[in-house]
Amino acid sequence: MNNRALHAVFMVVTPLALIAVWWAYVRIFNVPRFVLPPPSAVGSALVALFRDGTIWPHLAHTLGIIVAGFGIGSALGFVLGFILAKSPRTERIIGPYLFFFQTAPKIALAPLFILWFGLGLTSQIVLAVSLVFFPVMAGTILGLRSVPANFGFLADILHLTRRDRLVRIELPSAVPEIFAGLKVGAVQATIGAILAEWLSGGQGLGYLMVFAGTTYKTPMLFAMVLVTSLLGILIYQSLAGLEKWLLSWR
Repeated sequence: MNNRALHAVFMVVTPLALIAVWWAYVRIFNVPRFVLPPPSAVGSALVALFRDGTIWPHLAHTLGIIVAGFGIGSALGFVLGFILAKSPRTERIIGPYLFFFQTAPKIALAPLFILWFGLGLTSQIVLAVSLVFFPVMAGTILGLRSVPANFGFLADILHLTRRDRLVRIELPSAVPEIFAGLKVGAVQATIGAILAEWLSGGQGLGYLMVFAGTTYKTPMLFAMVLVTSLLGILIYQSLAGLEKWLLSWR
């Protein structure tokens, strides 16, 4: 059996094994439903959410925040990362402030965003942007500074302009590091969207999780955790596929 077949088997067997352990634990120890519902109850709640259409507007709302936060955060992170990679002096000046902002816990900044931008969509997008920005910026800086020196010598021999050097050598070489930042940022955007809806939203997957938790609908809460996890995985894998396509020349 080749590696691809083993990987496929592993991807199927692992979740089935986890579900079996989950079911056995609930059954053997007679765990109350409101503490840990059985897999069948979570599956029924998940099917009901999609069948009656309850989840669709909330899913669309969360996806909108993720896309907006990821797009704006990635653009800002790439632009500033490019500037800092090309200007070490600028990095020495503003770098400490950026690192200070990044190390501040976002769960603490979220109430400030709500205070500054209100309870609406703006504060939710700002929170997602703040989580996406730094990984993309760091990946861009690392990628542009990791270009092999031999490529620079080749550009000098070919008398490439600054623009051609950037487009033909530096950016293609930096793609893996940039996409590493983008993939981390995509997961962070998902977390930021859920957190923002959890704190201030009246709609979205985060809001549904709060609603399920406060009304003791534990199967629905577990179903929402499953949906958000799968959503993050889907976004991550989509970026990984795009990265693989862009690096096919290698």
